Amino acid sequence: MSNDGVIAVERALSVLDCFKPGAEHLSLADFATRLPLHKTTIFRLLNSLARCGYVVREPSGSYGLGPRVLYLARVYERGFDLSAVVLPVLEHLSAQTGESAAYYVEGGEPGQRLCLFRHQPHEGLHSQVIAGSVMPPDLSSTGRVFAIWAQGKPRGDERLPLFSCGARDPYTSSWSIPILGSDDRFVGALTIAGPSARLKTVNVAQFEALVVQHAQELSARLGASSDMREALYG
Repeated sequence: MSNDGVIAVERALSVLDCFKPGAEHLSLADFATRLPLHKTTIFRLLNSLARCGYVVREPSGSYGLGPRVLYLARVYERGFDLSAVVLPVLEHLSAQTGESAAYYVEGGEPGQRLCLFRHQPHEGLHSQVIAGSVMPPDLSSTGRVFAIWAQGKPRGDERLPLFSCGARDPYTSSWSIPILGSDDRFVGALTIAGPSARLKTVNVAQFEALVVQHAQELSARLGASSDMREALYG
């Protein structure tokens, strides 16, 4: 069976993708500047989307998202399982690096972070942080991610992923990177950690590329825009 898809459907979805925060109402000319399609084609696609309730034409002649989009968002929201999105990414990253992979979210107090999910290989010595642990502010790579993206502290010229060695305890090193969600908001941090003695021997460029790759994937699954993902992760 072919996986080529249907071009007309992909074009219609590309029309919907033109709507973004700050661009909630678009004219036909606005669509034409955003899409590699002729105005006539865009107009026909908009008419089809309007008949199905995915866009509405306003009295001004501009277009906005229709009620069917909200309905689908509610269906998605009710069926959304964060663990089903995050855990496969952690498992894959852990398998590729041989180290513990964790996903952190903000804790109850400013600067705190909660280890929401964690995966580690079955063999070898690994970081002993467990899911459910609440960590105070510190200078570890994960702590710095939350200081910068959750509390607004200056980032400086550090490139992603952030790295730390011996910041939380003298024997552990880690790489950490921010994760974005819907509306391109900061939602958490993806971290790999392990014994400093072992991580000193790894291919650093390869590890960092794997962390960035999995952050890209996880942010995409959580709803971050392609533009923001490109800007943040490169």
